Amino acid sequence: MASVLVVEDDQFVRSALIRHLSDASHTVRSVGTALEALREVAHFRFDVVILDLGLPDLDGGEALKMLRGITDVPVIVATARDDEAEIVRLLNDGADDYLTKPFSVEHLSARMAAVLRRSRGTTAGEQPARQVLRVGGLTVDPLRRQAELDGVRLDLTRREFDLLAFLAGRPGVVVPRKELLAEVWQQSYGDDQTIDVHLSWLRRKLGETAASPRYLHTLRGVGVKLEPPQ
Repeated sequence: MASVLVVEDDQFVRSALIRHLSDASHTVRSVGTALEALREVAHFRFDVVILDLGLPDLDGGEALKMLRGITDVPVIVATARDDEAEIVRLLNDGADDYLTKPFSVEHLSARMAAVLRRSRGTTAGEQPARQVLRVGGLTVDPLRRQAELDGVRLDLTRREFDLLAFLAGRPGVVVPRKELLAEVWQQSYGDDQTIDVHLSWLRRKLGETAASPRYLHTLRGVGVKLEPPQ
């Protein structure tokens, strides 16, 4: 069971989503505007947000950016737009997944289950990792979802932490981008820009740049590796 916020201005679609999610034993709250959605996530804890892009007060893409400014809650974008560049932009802006309208309730349920598994850090029947990972001055605790650099706590988004933890579990190993998409983003395909954006944010928090890397090293056309500074 999950706590779900439905952000949808179409009353018919909204009612159908509420009915389906409630029948599946989820706790559901719903709003019809972006500003109402921002107020909801500021006052209540949700496990997932289903966000329509065609909102009356603010474009859903802008609403997504504002949501990401105040919360790490997983967001599934529901959109009638099927342009690949638009989808990549939404993923880069912080969406965890997307559904192209019209979609079936079974499809929504499957996407929600996948997003919730990733956000909770484990798959069915699997225990979360308990070992603390150490690479140079970097410490990553997968169970507590905490990371420190030289003893200083890093303020990471959920996706940044997932990327860092995955690479820290394979120190010195060059991980292909396709593997990162599959394991960190749970996507079988995608644009390299999605990875590059998150690597850029992560580098900034590690106090390094692509031109002067300390921990994160990109091998053009091959992949990414994390290793301690030499």
